[in-house]
Amino acid sequence: MTATTTARPALATGGRRPRRRAPARDFRTTRWGWAYSAPAVLIFAAFVIVPTGYTFYVSLWKWNALNPAMSVYRGLGNYQRLFDATQPTFLSSLWHSLYFSGAMVVGGTALSLALALLLQRGGALLNASRVALFLPHATPMIATSMIWVWIFNPRFGLADWMLHSLHLPTSQWLQSSTSAMPAVIVYSLWHEVGFTTVVFLGGLAVLPNELSEAARMDGCSAWQEFWHITWHQLRPVTVFVVAITAITSLQAFTQFYQLSDGGPVYATTTLSYLVYQEAFVLSDTGYGAALAVVLFAVTVFFTLVRRRTATGADSALT
Repeated sequence: MTATTTARPALATGGRRPRRRAPARDFRTTRWGWAYSAPAVLIFAAFVIVPTGYTFYVSLWKWNALNPAMSVYRGLGNYQRLFDATQPTFLSSLWHSLYFSGAMVVGGTALSLALALLLQRGGALLNASRVALFLPHATPMIATSMIWVWIFNPRFGLADWMLHSLHLPTSQWLQSSTSAMPAVIVYSLWHEVGFTTVVFLGGLAVLPNELSEAARMDGCSAWQEFWHITWHQLRPVTVFVVAITAITSLQAFTQFYQLSDGGPVYATTTLSYLVYQEAFVLSDTGYGAALAVVLFAVTVFFTLVRRRTATGADSALT
């Protein structure tokens, strides 16, 4: 009787032991892995790596764009010119870039997080507001910049009309060196906050509710719940928003070109706008390439700093 019962499993499986599932192969170390990734690597090399290396090469020359064979080698001469007393200066343009990026990172992150917490509550009106909030980011920047030039018009613009209706002091906006950069920041926040708000909404949607419910049962206020639980769990999303906002802000160009053209009195001449002005307007391609290399180095520096300060899930997310 015992022999019969012990033989049944062997008969049911045809006398063979069940096979163990083979571990998944890591194709990153195989020839097929290289073959699958080769198209993306080639595209990245053709449009990113090679142009970056060529830009550094051009920055070492007094470049003749019409006849490169007549270019004169200058070595680090173009980089030494960065600190010469010219208008606009490199240091002032770098400061304008950092000022704009800092305002976008701090203001954009705080505003988009507040809007995400508000829109998370749901409802027909708030759900419709999500589309309206994201719509500016989906519109072309060059077209919306042209509209905001009229909004900031000091004579008949909508911005001054609203201030006047509220009995508040009006501003010259883009016509004044003190208010031009804040005006560009206002437009940039209007255009970009929709995207970062959607990112925060995605982060809030996947947060577990157990900790928040436990905090409310323990008598925590809404602010304590946000500061000690929600904000802590949103840290990876916040790091991503800060990183992507800082990088895009350092490279911002269209709004400065269309709204203020770098003025007045170079008040909105950022590093990216100075690259355009030197390389394409003044045809000083070598010096413009040197500025582009410095802009690239500044972007890489802030990216590395963020990655070094990030920990655990923050690094894994990016």
